[in-house]
Amino acid sequence: MYRRREVLRAGAVLGLAAAAPWLHAATPGGLLTRKIPATGEALPVIGAGTSGSFEVEPGSADYQQLKAVLKAFFDGGGKVIDTSPNYGGADSILGQLLEEGGWHRQCFIATKIAANSRSEAEAQWAGSLKSLRTDKVELLQIHNLRDWQTQLPYARELKQQGKTRYVGITHYLNSGHEEVASIVRSQPLDFIQINYSVNAPHAARELLPLCQDKGVAVLVNRAFDDGRLFGRVKDQPLPAWAAEAGIGSWAQLFLKFAISHPAVTTVIPATGRPDRQLDQLKAGHEPLLSQAQQQALIQQFA
Repeated sequence: MYRRREVLRAGAVLGLAAAAPWLHAATPGGLLTRKIPATGEALPVIGAGTSGSFEVEPGSADYQQLKAVLKAFFDGGGKVIDTSPNYGGADSILGQLLEEGGWHRQCFIATKIAANSRSEAEAQWAGSLKSLRTDKVELLQIHNLRDWQTQLPYARELKQQGKTRYVGITHYLNSGHEEVASIVRSQPLDFIQINYSVNAPHAARELLPLCQDKGVAVLVNRAFDDGRLFGRVKDQPLPAWAAEAGIGSWAQLFLKFAISHPAVTTVIPATGRPDRQLDQLKAGHEPLLSQAQQQALIQQFA
């Protein structure tokens, strides 16, 4: 027989799903998923990044630890991993680990073009495929809008050739939101990647609703503000309501804040530690944060 608390919790989850049609079925690991508007493909809401954490030496102790990180990630239902050719060799490390672990088929690889000309982009792209040990990727993004008028058409050519399934643009600062929004209005895009966090919620004012209207998927970077948020909450207890929201750590709270916006497809925190990877995955389970809880966090970290 179910306990009353379990019945109430199940009812709350069902009610949330009925009221929020942007929620979708969970992965076998229990992670919530969101659909890419362009195709309806579902992605887990918790992904991973490689900047910093994957900038290690092959065969080193840190490298071996990353194997455990990726095993935890994929075993827990993760899929989306974001990287770049200018992350200090992180893409090469990712490619080697995916090959050694047999995880290429499980991985939704998102990489970038960070080039100043067509010829430079072509050379970089060839290098990216070699580093990632693949002949195609799932998502190709124009990094921080760099030469996007040249590189976005090139990315679309690669999509037509079957080298990438989706194209998009990225930025990591509030100062880039206006230009990103302008491109979303004027260009057909599958994805954007942007910063969004409890202390930088600016994207929710215009950019995230715009992506909902235009049918553009959203990856979120800097959900931890490059780790600075952890310094702000050191030795502080979680909010009183955190346990009822299924939150057991500040990392989970910061990630759950990001994915609680219905426009957000996947958040991509980076880590080189298996224990932190397991902790981050827990943020991708129901329930999500209410509007009141989100607003309380924004006020707390303003």
